[in-house]
Amino acid sequence: MQHIIEFTAGPNAGRQFQLSGESVRFGRADTCAFRIEGDPMVSSNHAELRAENGGWVIADLNSTNGTFLNSQPVQIKALVDRDCIQIGETAFVYHCVPAEAPAAPVVAAAPVVAAEPAAPKQEIPASKPEAPAAPPKAPAPPPQDFGASPDELALVEKMRDYTDRIRNEVGKVIIGQREVLDQILMCILANGHALLIGLPGMAKTLTVKTIAQVLNLEFKRVQFTPDLMPGDIIGTDVLETNKATGEKEFRFIKGPIFCNLLLADEINRTPPKTQAALLEAMQEKMVTAGNTTYKLAQPFFVLATQNPVEQEGTYPLPEAQLDRFMFNIWVDYPLPEEEEAVLKATTAGIRADPLPVLTQEELLHLQDVVRKVPVSDHVIKYVTNLVGATRPSSPLAPELTKTYVSTGAGPRAGQCLILAAKATAILEGRIHVSCADIRRAAPPVLRHRLMTNFAADSEGLSPLDIVKKLLEIVPEPGAESYPAASAKPVKAAK
Repeated sequence: MQHIIEFTAGPNAGRQFQLSGESVRFGRADTCAFRIEGDPMVSSNHAELRAENGGWVIADLNSTNGTFLNSQPVQIKALVDRDCIQIGETAFVYHCVPAEAPAAPVVAAAPVVAAEPAAPKQEIPASKPEAPAAPPKAPAPPPQDFGASPDELALVEKMRDYTDRIRNEVGKVIIGQREVLDQILMCILANGHALLIGLPGMAKTLTVKTIAQVLNLEFKRVQFTPDLMPGDIIGTDVLETNKATGEKEFRFIKGPIFCNLLLADEINRTPPKTQAALLEAMQEKMVTAGNTTYKLAQPFFVLATQNPVEQEGTYPLPEAQLDRFMFNIWVDYPLPEEEEAVLKATTAGIRADPLPVLTQEELLHLQDVVRKVPVSDHVIKYVTNLVGATRPSSPLAPELTKTYVSTGAGPRAGQCLILAAKATAILEGRIHVSCADIRRAAPPVLRHRLMTNFAADSEGLSPLDIVKKLLEIVPEPGAESYPAASAKPVKAAK
């Protein structure tokens, strides 16, 4: 059998090459057999084709943006005839044809440069005479323009180290709660807001304060009480005398909402009128007092806390306001060994002082980069299927949803899932999003957007239980979910 690759996109589009040797490497380095220059989405050593067991496999070499096989990210996978591989803006199809077919140009392992072979395109005979070639299994993801500057790309490459440093600095004060910290960071990078729910004494307030210190954010805390008024948060106009003219005039005194990170402590203890004072700030990043609108400083985040047990004299957040929170983060009990460390550290009089890791400018740049991260159609379709599966009236809903869910998630849930997945990738120093990132973000994004019915309550099923079951039920889209890709016909040899 001959093993041939046919380029369909990139500098070598329209050319075919026969694979030989033990491996063929793709990337921007001089040692790569196929050098892909001028593509910011390609790493120096991006991917490699390897000969194994009479066939070939595709292996990703820890690239920044990933390698895609039939529109799905892949680490290492054996190839079959007509598989589509995408590396940055370069795409090619793998062919396995009979040995008696005319040979395509041979490519050595290294250091042959892809642009050097100038052989004309040769036709590959199909295994059956006069039969047209079948289309690829799934369309390769279209080339996407990342649109980030070199400085932003350099910042993303450093982000994995920054994330570790943030965890270490926060860990000086907060022991454990790794998932809580990661979810808060995801929410901040995605420019969203989070609701932290946990029992008293779980260090929710201290966690938020420490994160603000590590990220160089101006921090304000408001303790929500039944007598708290909207003006106590936004600010108010006061009447005073102008010393220069002697006339009386109103002067606006800004409230605690004018900061970078606002902690709304025990938000469910205040009436809906005061809770709603946050809505404009959360959505529009501005507040209105009287007839004047004031813009808030950027970045701006609201992290609210809530006690899930003590409900007497509280005002549960309406569903519409809950939907404004990107994440619903559950702060659970620490592990036994973590609790031992907490008891030792907090009763010995030792006080750690975390150091800042990021500046506000870097954080704003990262938020811009998160918006620019490309997302493949495969991931978007998976998000659509997952969110649609939460709606009882949707044709995508499984029997589980129709039985236990009364109201599903809206379109904002899908937006939050994609943004959270992008933020996850940035935190790990990547600029590509996979379905695994979506699954990781699904519990905090969806748990407060589902309303269960009496059947679920009677069986003790919470919205989080439903979300976890849906993640098991809803599969990633297969090739049948995509329209047939247009493939160039391959003529039979005469």
